[in-house]
Amino acid sequence: SGADVLYTCTFGANAHKLAGTGVSPAQVIKAAVAAAQKAAEGFPSPKPLIALDIGPIGELLEPAGTLSFGEAYSLFREMAVAGEEAGADLAVFETIADLGEMRAAVLAAKENTSLPILATMTFEADGRTFTGCTAEAAARTLDGLGVDALGLNCSLGPGEILPIARRMAKCTAKPLAVKPNAGLPDPQDNCYHLSPADFAAQMREFAPLGIRLAGGCCGTTPEFIRELKKALEPLPCPSEREILPAAVCSPLKTVELNGVHIIGERINPTGKKRFQQALLEQDLDYILAQGVAQADAGAEILDVNVGHPGVDEPALMEKVVRELQGVLELPLQIDSSDPAAIEAGLRAFHGVAIVNSVNGEEENLWKILPLVKKYGAFVVGLTLDSQGIPQTAEERLAIARKILESALSYGIPKEKVLMDCLALTVSAQQSQAAETLKAVRMVREELGLKTVLGVSNISFGLPNRELLNHSFLTAAMENGLNLPILNPNIPSMTAAVAAYNVLHGFDKDSAAYIERFSASEPEKQAPAALSGHTLAEAVKKGLKEEARLKTEELLREKEPFDIIDGVLIPALDEVGAGFEKGKLFLPQLINAATASQEAFEVIRRKLAAEGAGTVNKGSIILATVKGDIHDIGKNIVKVLLQNYGYRVIDLGRDVPPETVVETAVRENIRLVGLSALMTTTLKSMAETIRLLRESGHPCKIMVGGAVLTESYAMEMGADYYAKDAKRSADIAKEVFGEGEN
Repeated sequence: SGADVLYTCTFGANAHKLAGTGVSPAQVIKAAVAAAQKAAEGFPSPKPLIALDIGPIGELLEPAGTLSFGEAYSLFREMAVAGEEAGADLAVFETIADLGEMRAAVLAAKENTSLPILATMTFEADGRTFTGCTAEAAARTLDGLGVDALGLNCSLGPGEILPIARRMAKCTAKPLAVKPNAGLPDPQDNCYHLSPADFAAQMREFAPLGIRLAGGCCGTTPEFIRELKKALEPLPCPSEREILPAAVCSPLKTVELNGVHIIGERINPTGKKRFQQALLEQDLDYILAQGVAQADAGAEILDVNVGHPGVDEPALMEKVVRELQGVLELPLQIDSSDPAAIEAGLRAFHGVAIVNSVNGEEENLWKILPLVKKYGAFVVGLTLDSQGIPQTAEERLAIARKILESALSYGIPKEKVLMDCLALTVSAQQSQAAETLKAVRMVREELGLKTVLGVSNISFGLPNRELLNHSFLTAAMENGLNLPILNPNIPSMTAAVAAYNVLHGFDKDSAAYIERFSASEPEKQAPAALSGHTLAEAVKKGLKEEARLKTEELLREKEPFDIIDGVLIPALDEVGAGFEKGKLFLPQLINAATASQEAFEVIRRKLAAEGAGTVNKGSIILATVKGDIHDIGKNIVKVLLQNYGYRVIDLGRDVPPETVVETAVRENIRLVGLSALMTTTLKSMAETIRLLRESGHPCKIMVGGAVLTESYAMEMGADYYAKDAKRSADIAKEVFGEGEN
């Protein structure tokens, strides 16, 4: 049919999914590569390339799930190594929705094989994956990791994917790959709605984006490939495309480095005894609360420094970064002088981070810059060297130029090099404030680099520090400062940045300024420590330890079920509403549920001690239907329902209809939830519903899954269609009645 690349039949050939089959990933992959090679025999040169096809593992990564990054890495490494040994020409990671999982896959292949890598993620119609990752974050992160081509596949047809592909194309110069479905599926007949000719016609619209790889995913056939080849081969493909400004990002938030953006400085032990104590005690909730407070106050990037005598800095950095991105959507700046700690932070962060920092010393440059390049990060250069901090702006500029040239030699693009011209306290070196401002302007004008400054340093040892800091910040921004590192909990500092961005045209239509200052109540300083949050706030922000402590406090004043019905459930409802409106995303939904679980556990222990039984608003069966082994969606629903106070009987995946019926009757279940991801298993779902009805058991049935629609759910005989986890909780409340035990 004209294909240039053949994918092996190894999408699910990881050890997790093959458990219990009696065969190993290496055995499956060796056989599958051989089959693909045989299929390619006899074709004229060049023969089709054989791509080792690798899909998602089937479990959510921490902190949203239970699978660690290291475990995911090991599973992908096993597959990639086996594929290279079997003779695959390249590795393809596809249909992955979690950017952290994709990073584990890419790093496993890059660090253990020489295979070229194609990485394609799967998106919803809004341009985010089901875990909330944006198209922009995916493109920038994968580009930075050094994949050979990237793009998107599955879930949607060409028409729905086109606007998402346009967004990705603006964030990377890498070859773009697009592999849509044959339109959207009809669950009633398992057919997709596009013909081969229609599919090919829609795919022609991608050519101006500069795509280099095009194919078909679910619902496509050899005829689709034939038509696609005829449609695309004659079309010109632009070699260059317009790329948006450089940006740092987390999976959920991208910060383009135009204008001025605040880096929050509070996750740092310098001069903070309480923070030092938190590091020694590994009190992560205190550290997370510092991050939450800064995000609430207006920080757009968080500096993370956990270096302190007596702690294992690399291990703690990895842990803090992992937990921070579980409760916050902000990009991070990894701040350390220890290369091991820097790499631990970069490896744990699922986005494009900043490394703070390198300096002009040769040894420092060759230790740090390769890590920056490997993980696709930005880097801050400090304008000092073995001789210390120069006294003049010209000398600092010379060091900045050296750092830039060294970064370029390692393949780090210029736009990812940031320069810190070093703010020194005026109480000791008063003349240096003017030199710093001069150096900032020279770096901007002569080197074309963006700049960073630790603004608060300027006022050490002097009274009314806020006044000095504010005045210096204003002057520094006028001289070209882009990224001030400061305490965002001081309103005058964040307000100065907001005003600057309006006056210089970076805040379009003053939208951010209006949103920030048009509230009816005066702006409040965000809390800086644990004591500032209520139980509801701790749950909504995903602060597990604080949720536990606040529950213990409330139990001294309130009855257990008053806390459940008056605090916990409303907090979860608010998070769910944010999820439905697209303001919050799956990781935040799960973390709120996990924090509430800590609260529920305290209440359960209290009730047990008083002999009052346990919290149980009702029992619910969940099952992925016969023939379907995809259970991520079911597992998410399980976590949420448990944390609304329901007892969940999880029957697992690939569950026979008879097992569902027998359990429902035996346990006298009032609500059964069935999940399916593949159109081919909808018949099993319909059969399960039929047997439940024939049994005469008076339960309600809710169904969910990516291939379902509400109309088809009703046609199968279900009572409810749960389009997402939040809807399943609403259904449970309707079935059992609000507050019923």
